[in-house]
Amino acid sequence: MKKYKNRSSVEEKYKWDLTDFFPNEEEFLNTYRKTQKNIEKLSQYVGCTKDAEKLYEFLNLEYLTISLWEDLYVYSYLIHDQELGNAEAIERKNQTEILNLELEKSIHFFAPELLKLSKKDYHQLFLDYPKLKEYQAALDLIYREKGHVLGEEEENIVSSLVSSMNHFDDMSSTMINSLHDYGHVMIDGEDVTIASNNYRYLMHNEDSSIRHLVRDQFQKKLSQYAPVHASFLSSYVSYQNALAKIHHFPSSWDAKMFSLCLDEKVFHTLVQTTEKHLDSLQRFYDLKRRVLGLKELTPYDLSLELSQNEREYKIPEAQKLILNAVLPLGKDYQEKFQKIIDHRYIDYCQYKGKCSGGYSFATMRQNSRILMSFNGGLESVSTIAHEGGHNVNHQYVLENNPIQYRETASIQAEVASLVNECLLSSYLAKNGRDKKEKLAGIANILEVIVSNLFGAVREGKMEEDMYKIVLDGGVLTSDTLNQLCYDSLTKYYGNSVSYDRDIQNSWITRSHYFMNFYLYSYAVCISVASMVASRVLEGDQEFLNRYLEFLKVGSDKRPKEAYQILGVDLEDEKVYEEAIHYFDSLLDQFEKIYME
Repeated sequence: MKKYKNRSSVEEKYKWDLTDFFPNEEEFLNTYRKTQKNIEKLSQYVGCTKDAEKLYEFLNLEYLTISLWEDLYVYSYLIHDQELGNAEAIERKNQTEILNLELEKSIHFFAPELLKLSKKDYHQLFLDYPKLKEYQAALDLIYREKGHVLGEEEENIVSSLVSSMNHFDDMSSTMINSLHDYGHVMIDGEDVTIASNNYRYLMHNEDSSIRHLVRDQFQKKLSQYAPVHASFLSSYVSYQNALAKIHHFPSSWDAKMFSLCLDEKVFHTLVQTTEKHLDSLQRFYDLKRRVLGLKELTPYDLSLELSQNEREYKIPEAQKLILNAVLPLGKDYQEKFQKIIDHRYIDYCQYKGKCSGGYSFATMRQNSRILMSFNGGLESVSTIAHEGGHNVNHQYVLENNPIQYRETASIQAEVASLVNECLLSSYLAKNGRDKKEKLAGIANILEVIVSNLFGAVREGKMEEDMYKIVLDGGVLTSDTLNQLCYDSLTKYYGNSVSYDRDIQNSWITRSHYFMNFYLYSYAVCISVASMVASRVLEGDQEFLNRYLEFLKVGSDKRPKEAYQILGVDLEDEKVYEEAIHYFDSLLDQFEKIYME
């Protein structure tokens, strides 16, 4: 794998092209000034809900302004992440964030004003000016909050408090990633500093004594500061419950269900069905123990790959591999994925100073750009497939929806990315160059399902329990959280893992607990994605057509309506049963190839 010292040494074809956003700095500044002027105009529309035509004018200007601001912000964000520490990029990003505060302030009057309307007056607006129906789905989402939104002055106060108080995640993250000293470990004669950003890599080391030492030192430090991290999490949960009650919801859980337009039965069915099949998860761990040749599978063995593929992929090979893998999705889909490559939507290479991780970031007007750190491994190939799925999904959304509906709900967004990972796994299992590559392809998606289905359900249920404790007047102490975590893990692991008390600390490093019930979204999406992949690979053309329609859905449809296009009822346990059946079939396939 070619190494790069800095961004300037990377070939242009492997850098993202951002000129669709702004071809030059002058155009960026022109758009910035235009956005500022629009923001000033927006505040002049106070009272527009009394005049349907005036309201239509306001909404046109509002969405135009938001879309302009999004381009400014995302462009600044991308420039910032490609070379961290660049003073000019930091300043540009900060300025766009300040601009957003001005934008929010200029339209803060609108929701409270709309919600003051009686139902009769609200529906009369669409009769008075029929063109306003273009925005009805968006307005309905706001109006359904009648009874949960306060007056303008009260909302301003709440907004100010939220912006000044909601930093619990930042404080916890700073301690974990910057302040904690986890010590050092000697590897091949080199003194290596243990840190949160290399912990996973170190836990892949083949030497069990090194893994053991690294884990012990890491967990010891986490345990030392567990009470502080518990305080941050307890405060965040209290804050979320208080915010929900301020807006007249019984709890944060109820507020979340309301925002998703879903019944809580969806998640209770998901949990019950998953926990009914923990034997499948435990079978996976037993398989891992046998394949790795271990007498017992300990917590410091869990990060080891089920199957190692020593093949190093070059970027063109990875591109070709994924294009072949998504062939079952049809010509149009493949052409859209080819567009990602041809239009340089991906920033591939790693070098010092580039933001780590991977993501796909889009706007109302621009196709997404993908950041990653390509290292030649199968994981990097999988990242392209995953983030590319988000990009193609957004291409469909842009093509088929007006600007006000070009968003995808988080609880359906991951389907598009995870389907691609399933297809990649299937393609490698059938067409891998050798046994190792075939096994690695299956192992990759098995790990994805373990994390996104079983792991997300376990932690989502644990998160529910946290909120109930605080709602009932309790406090989340480190002892409480440790016990919740220990009980949860031992239930899911059963006898397949030889665990110790240190497993109880895993809650400390999970930033998702600061994302207010986001974990369940992963579990729903991988369940549906595995079903989609199975049906598509079976050659079900009718279902494929429905899936492509699903990818076109904009935010004018609620998640429940979007899933109905697929014929999926999220309250039906069959959805999750099918996902676990798919998982079991992958285990069967892995064992068959492994024994050949």
